[in-house]
Amino acid sequence: MVVREKFEEELNQLQHKLIELGNLASNALTNSLVALENGDIELALKIMEDDARVNIIEEEINDFAILLIAKQSPVAVDLRRIIVAIKIANDIERIADFAVNIAKSAIRIGKEPLVKPIEHIKHMHRLTLQMLSLSLEAFGEEDLTKAKKIAEMDDEVDDLYGQTIRDLLHLNATQPNQSSQITQLLFICRYLERAADHTTNIAENVFYLVKGKRYDLNN
Repeated sequence: MVVREKFEEELNQLQHKLIELGNLASNALTNSLVALENGDIELALKIMEDDARVNIIEEEINDFAILLIAKQSPVAVDLRRIIVAIKIANDIERIADFAVNIAKSAIRIGKEPLVKPIEHIKHMHRLTLQMLSLSLEAFGEEDLTKAKKIAEMDDEVDDLYGQTIRDLLHLNATQPNQSSQITQLLFICRYLERAADHTTNIAENVFYLVKGKRYDLNN
């Protein structure tokens, strides 16, 4: 019983590390849009600098997970939980990378006025943040209802992405002198769409954790 309790404690430590990683990615993603809207170069640079911490924690999660497998030789759902933690850490790290990419685009745009209101981009951004938070809740609670909700939200992000891309390409045709900024905004749309996809990956791993089989929530 003592051995099992120790193992459960270590699994909880692994989950806490994932939550810490998720919070860092969420903060980076939040700040990236603030940097874009405000032309805040210093904030964008801080996002880039802080990404090193994200990478360190992901490595810690991977090392800790491998150590758990080596020490405990877990089977069934316990093994799936550890494997899923490694996969989720990778998805969170990728989301943080997209926040860094947005920060780099914000630096390239700088303080020049935005060519148009970015309400669709802001909506995509809000949805992606909500999806990240919900995906981590779904993992912690092993809640399939929340995991399925993420896939539905991803469809909304995809719709916004398509509409925003069309709007920006039309704007580029009519204002070719703004093509540099428009290109960066197109990149930002893509980064948000990909970040949302990674939250869907997390949801799919929750299904794998609970059901023991793979589900494609993107279809």
